[in-house]
Amino acid sequence: MSRSYGQYCGLARALDVVGDRWNLLIVRQLLIGPARYRELLDGLGGVATNLLADRLRDLETAGVVERRLAEEGNAIVYALTPWGAELREPVEGLIRWSTPLMARGSGGDRFQVEWLVVGLRALLAHRAVPQASAVGIAVDGRLLQVRSTRSGVEVALHDGRDLDVVVRADAPIVLGLAAGALTLDDVHGLVDVEGDETAARALFGP
Repeated sequence: MSRSYGQYCGLARALDVVGDRWNLLIVRQLLIGPARYRELLDGLGGVATNLLADRLRDLETAGVVERRLAEEGNAIVYALTPWGAELREPVEGLIRWSTPLMARGSGGDRFQVEWLVVGLRALLAHRAVPQASAVGIAVDGRLLQVRSTRSGVEVALHDGRDLDVVVRADAPIVLGLAAGALTLDDVHGLVDVEGDETAARALFGP
C-alpha cells in the first residue's frame, strides 16, 4: 500500500488496507455480490472513475478483492476474496454502531435500495426470524426479501420466490424497525403490510 500509519498494531494495519476513502463502501457493494466495474461505479454514487480504479487496484494488491469471470457470459466481475469477505463482521458492527447517526434521516444524502441488503442483515442479525417465513420489504418500488437460514438472517433482492408478507415503507422507517427503535404500532399508517401480519410482527416486533 502506498500509505501506512507505520504502527505495529492490528487496527493500524487494517486501516492501512481499508481505511482510505471509499474502500469500505467498495467492500459494502461486494458484500451484496460480485459486480462489474460499471455496476460498482453506479452503486457507489459519487466516486470518480479513476479513483475507483485506483482503490480496486489497491484492494486487489492487498488480497481483499479479486477479479473473476461472471457466472454468465465472459464479463469480468470484482468479488471479495475469502479473506476480504471476513470484513462482513466489522462492517456490520459499524452499521449497528451508526444507528444514532441514522435516526435524523437522509438529510438529502444519496440513497440506493440495494444498500439495505447489507444494512438490514446487520440490524436484523440478532433477531429471531421464524424459520418458515419469508418477509418482503418494499422501498422506493424495489423489493427485498428476508429469510432465516442455518447461518442466520439472509437479506437479498427478491429472487421471485413466494413471500408470506410484504412490508412497504420509506427507508428511514424500515431502518428504524430493523434497529428496534420503532415498532409496527409506532408507525401505524406509515407502513403498508400486505399478507401475514404475524410474520411481519415476528420480525419487527409488535
